[in-house]
Amino acid sequence: MPIGNFPRRMTVVRLSGDRTAIFSAIALDEGEMARIEEMGRPSFLIVPSDHHRLDARIWKQRFPDIQVIAPPGAREAVEEAVPVDAVEDMMADNQVRLIVVPGTGGHEAALEVRRDSGLTVVVNDVIANVAHPHGIGAQIMARLFGFGVHAPQVPRPVRHGLEDKSALAGQFAAWAADPSLRRVIVSHGDVIERHAADVLRTLADALG
Repeated sequence: MPIGNFPRRMTVVRLSGDRTAIFSAIALDEGEMARIEEMGRPSFLIVPSDHHRLDARIWKQRFPDIQVIAPPGAREAVEEAVPVDAVEDMMADNQVRLIVVPGTGGHEAALEVRRDSGLTVVVNDVIANVAHPHGIGAQIMARLFGFGVHAPQVPRPVRHGLEDKSALAGQFAAWAADPSLRRVIVSHGDVIERHAADVLRTLADALG
């Protein structure tokens, strides 16, 4: 059965000093890599969980000086692919903050990016929004594992692996309460821009 095209997203964040941070790296062709390099020097490679490490080695080979950051619970798994330089924020940018997502046992990282236009939250697998899976395999996978086909949700494998659901719910509620929140970017599925705070509150309630 063909797997189909299960959506993945890599997020590139501009940092001060002509630097960028790469969140959940994906192997790209030369044209796409050139566009990313035009945005600034790739300085930090954020591997946000145990399961998003596969393409990290390719990026480290291309940018040997890039600093690898992973959440502490994922460090051992990530180091099967690349050496990890830090398990906490080391980017030294007052508009971008890396956090270890509460309730995940240290296995998930997220970014808070604050610009004049508002707050963007970048998460990995704690929220999925795969409303348009392509291919029969991707459709089955998205539905079977709860990757947000009908509405954004915490995927079932992630939910079952949580150490503290109330802690994750609290983080969702805190983001929702921030009046500057504009969007939530996920690693799998569509960006959540419409009523992002309401979506986070619904997810928090579902974890209750």
